Amino acid sequence: MGAARQQEPPCFKEFTQLSQDAAKKRGAIEQAGKKKVPPAVACRLFNDYAASEAKLIKFVSANTASCGMPKDLLDNLNKGHAQTTQIRTRVCEVAAAPPKPAGPSLSDALSAPVPDSSNVKRGHGTFDTLSGSPLKR
Repeated sequence: MGAARQQEPPCFKEFTQLSQDAAKKRGAIEQAGKKKVPPAVACRLFNDYAASEAKLIKFVSANTASCGMPKDLLDNLNKGHAQTTQIRTRVCEVAAAPPKPAGPSLSDALSAPVPDSSNVKRGHGTFDTLSGSPLKR
């Protein structure tokens, strides 16, 4: 073997697994957004993603020094998790809200009462003027 293989940092494997799990769950949210899933499903997906981010943050905060991780990694993860939490809160509030009442259906509109024909005034249309109809001239 010509070149000596560089040894992985001590915590690389576990960090990679946690990071890939979070990325997989973020991808599930992106796919759900394209499919326009119901808010309850989106809320569950955001809860799963936020939990995976929290695990990753906990691991990084406990192992930053011993694993040789960059110090700004934890700050970046915390900022991203704060955004995820805000979005999750909004999505889950929408999911928990009672459904909005639907408007009238087509059958409701068609079965509505018909106006009384004796109540309709004739002779006051678009071509009428103050002194009468311009068509009578």
